[in-house]
Amino acid sequence: MRKETIDRIRKFTEDRDWDQFHTPVNLAKSIVIEAAELLECFQWDDENFDEQHVKEELADVMVYCQNLVDKLGFDADEIINMKMAQNEAKYPVDKAKGSSAKYTDLQ
Repeated sequence: MRKETIDRIRKFTEDRDWDQFHTPVNLAKSIVIEAAELLECFQWDDENFDEQHVKEELADVMVYCQNLVDKLGFDADEIINMKMAQNEAKYPVDKAKGSSAKYTDLQ
């Protein structure tokens, strides 16, 4: 996310004095709730969905994720790159390309 977007999220929360409610567990719950609402967009038809609704729910997930990153004092780029390095090791291209198998089942 761009710095301007992150700053806007932070200002939104600060202006409303909502940080008091943003405990790690509450933010984690909110991420799951919003992710479920995102999934609901595809509940009965995974091809014909309301694109605007998907964008709104995806944005909600991302905003809550940024709030949790802030609350825990993490650096989003750092933790994403750490996880990508783990994924690259678990799913080497020569074994995983074109496969949906779990890393433990790659041949």
